[in-house]
Amino acid sequence: MTYRPLMYLTTALVLLAPTAYAQDAAAPQVVEQEQGLQQPPAGDPASEATAGGEAAPAGGSAEEIAAETGVEPPADGAVANPEATAEAAGEPDSPDAELRAQAAELFEDIPRAAEPPSGRPVTRAKVDLGAMLFFDPRMSVSGVFSCQSCHNIGIGGTDQLETSIGHGWQQGPRNSPTMLNAVFNAAQFWDGRAEDLAEQAKGPVQAGVEMNNTPENLIATLESMPGYVEAFKAAFPGEENPVTFDNFALAIEAFETTLVTPNSRFDQWLMGMDGAMTEQEKRGLAAYMDAGCSTCHAGVNFGGQEYYPFGLVEAPDPEVRPEGDVGRYQITQTEEDQYVFRAAPLRNVALTAPYFHSGQVWDLEEAVRIMANAQLGTELAEEQAQDITAFLGTLTGEQPQVIHPTLPVRTGSTPLPAPIQQDVGEGKAAD
Repeated sequence: MTYRPLMYLTTALVLLAPTAYAQDAAAPQVVEQEQGLQQPPAGDPASEATAGGEAAPAGGSAEEIAAETGVEPPADGAVANPEATAEAAGEPDSPDAELRAQAAELFEDIPRAAEPPSGRPVTRAKVDLGAMLFFDPRMSVSGVFSCQSCHNIGIGGTDQLETSIGHGWQQGPRNSPTMLNAVFNAAQFWDGRAEDLAEQAKGPVQAGVEMNNTPENLIATLESMPGYVEAFKAAFPGEENPVTFDNFALAIEAFETTLVTPNSRFDQWLMGMDGAMTEQEKRGLAAYMDAGCSTCHAGVNFGGQEYYPFGLVEAPDPEVRPEGDVGRYQITQTEEDQYVFRAAPLRNVALTAPYFHSGQVWDLEEAVRIMANAQLGTELAEEQAQDITAFLGTLTGEQPQVIHPTLPVRTGSTPLPAPIQQDVGEGKAAD
């Protein structure tokens, strides 16, 4: 037996008796906040982070949670202090202590600021430039599609379509994954073929069914606008020719690094606020761990780290797992990678329907049932499925508050947008 089948067999056994899985989160790197993104409150740890902004915890305001639970919310936007758990709960010992300790072995809270796994520096100038590039439809050959088109920050970092629409109004082959918290993933895309956010940023630009552009036309567009030339000089000081395709990708990486969603109700609970989750949600967390969901979906992003066959125990229906999309096999050409995909991160999953790479499932509870059957060989009881679904709703964090940047003005030398027609471009979809 080769290594890969042995790994899958081991995984299948582990799913029936899940063990603790811990992942070290990258130390957050503070990024100074100026224009382009909404300013968070003074004194908040995010006051120097680019993706701050005050927002009430998902599922209700802090005041509503306090009224329901009797637990006072933390002041000035701070998150709960684990050492203050008993005091916050109004009891000498927390009734959630055992469950919290078990969860702490598997999961981590989302930090308020992050840095790329590559360790490349994130500067204010890079973030501002990256925000312009992310929102600018002129990065596509038609002048119609931007990164924001398929990764809409206002609706969970996705486009909420089964599969995305691109150049020539063509439909891509896979559901658009969220860019929120993507900085915490081990690799990008469903099949993990992009090592990091910078590499990922180059894919959709060149994909024939997405933005259908070329690096040469992209650079000509950027160099034609003085506003972009100056922004690249500020973001990459000291470089003789800073307007390059690589720097385009690095700037987008810097901006996407700021798209994190901290302070979810689960994070508040994990750090000590007993009342941040309801009793049903706590039952759902226990069921999530007991059933084995946490074997693949753990760590800071509840997934996004490892690769598994979709249908580890039983293959889903063909409409959910289309036979023509063989996943990571398309990248590795290794037979053992047939229908293997990166475990989807579950942060903000309540916002990102439809589900799976096919985008064929719109109901989160149905998706939970499919995964239990396909990956765990388990048919969940109705109450279990409802409780796990309720728990997943607590993973919705504070959404990035981004002010749409003012984009550089085109000039007479800026390439004109090309007609949107399907016979232009040969590239494959990036997702």
